[in-house]
Amino acid sequence: MSVKIIGAGLAGTEAAWQLARRGLEVGLYEMRPVRSTPAHQTGHMAELVCSNSLKSDSEYTAPWLLKEEMRRAGSLLLEIARETAVPAGHALAVDRELFAAKVTGAISREPHIRVHREEVTRVDEHEGVTIIATGPLTSDALSGEIARLSGSEHLYFYDSISPIVEAESIDMGRAYLAARYGKGTADYINCPFTREEYDRFYDALVKAESVEARNWENLNYFEACLPIEELARRGRDTLRFGPMKPVGLRDPHTARQPYAVVQLRRENLRADSYNLVGFQNHLKYGEQQRVFRLIPGLERALFLRYGQIHRNTYINAPMLLTATLQMKAHPNVLFAGQICGVEGYTESIAAGLMAGLHAAALATAAEPVPPPRTSAFGSLVHYITHADSKNFQPANITFDLLPQLDNRVRDRAQRHRLQCGRALREFDGWLAAVSIQQSAVGR
Repeated sequence: MSVKIIGAGLAGTEAAWQLARRGLEVGLYEMRPVRSTPAHQTGHMAELVCSNSLKSDSEYTAPWLLKEEMRRAGSLLLEIARETAVPAGHALAVDRELFAAKVTGAISREPHIRVHREEVTRVDEHEGVTIIATGPLTSDALSGEIARLSGSEHLYFYDSISPIVEAESIDMGRAYLAARYGKGTADYINCPFTREEYDRFYDALVKAESVEARNWENLNYFEACLPIEELARRGRDTLRFGPMKPVGLRDPHTARQPYAVVQLRRENLRADSYNLVGFQNHLKYGEQQRVFRLIPGLERALFLRYGQIHRNTYINAPMLLTATLQMKAHPNVLFAGQICGVEGYTESIAAGLMAGLHAAALATAAEPVPPPRTSAFGSLVHYITHADSKNFQPANITFDLLPQLDNRVRDRAQRHRLQCGRALREFDGWLAAVSIQQSAVGR
């Protein structure tokens, strides 16, 4: 049986790869470049638009645990992310263009995957197995079809993109390279503020003119990714305890900790461009240039891309999905990626991997088996399928989602190590059982 996947983003390509490596035929549908989106710039599969970071790679953190489970499950995209990594301290960040190009090449060369460059506007819930992985920028036509399948209007929130500046336009006489607390390599460019400089920047930011919302837009921002100007309006010092916190970033020019700091992270292996970390915004382009050039070191910055805002679409997963990412009302239709209610690149790839495994079971008349609750995979799915449906918001992987240990452990680092150890033991058992099941069905 062939499996249809709609969307060749992070989740869709990972799901396709998992199905293909199990010998199943896949029809992978992607509307770009025939029809683009407000945020994408190329026709490549798995193009990253908001950031280039796949979060912390530090051992025994929640993002590390999720990536370790993905590695053990044979994630193609995680493997390519490591091949295309750029220096980013303790985070796994990638060269966007190279990452997308390598994913596109790998998927295009796979004989079991047939790529269709066309928009899908209709889902047949009664024939075959379908994975919907169209991501946060699902087209209006398919959004309407998803609303039909779900029996209710889907939810949405607004997300933002950070600006990117040319490396050569950064004044390194004022800015400096450093890692927080000196941990790891000095991969971030830091732009330090005095109190006077911060006050001047803050006042300009909160008074800057935003892009006007169209009359059909209800700006319902996702709390974990607020535009910088929205965050600033919560109080003068909010930024200094958020994206502009200076702790652990002593300025070598003054030998003191700055009043505030803006960090810049490399965009690619060439190190010719940097993005302003945490500076997603909804300001007019001219205002961005005026205000962000008040950042010390960016007075003559050349902006390669301004920040912008776009609609992110996701379903009410607690109402609609089972623990195997199948629709309750239509079991042959699965959702994966940000549209199913996970937030973040790593989480989207993981959801695609899970959907691929479950779709493989369905396509071979086997019973899909959800990952163990104690694992990062299982905890992420448990959240999106058991959260309060009236106030549901997408989530990143955190230790708060994992179940507590049977015995109380006061030391947080030790507690996290024990949770990771338990998660990986039970995840390995689940993965082995799934492999045995699929091998038996294959015979």
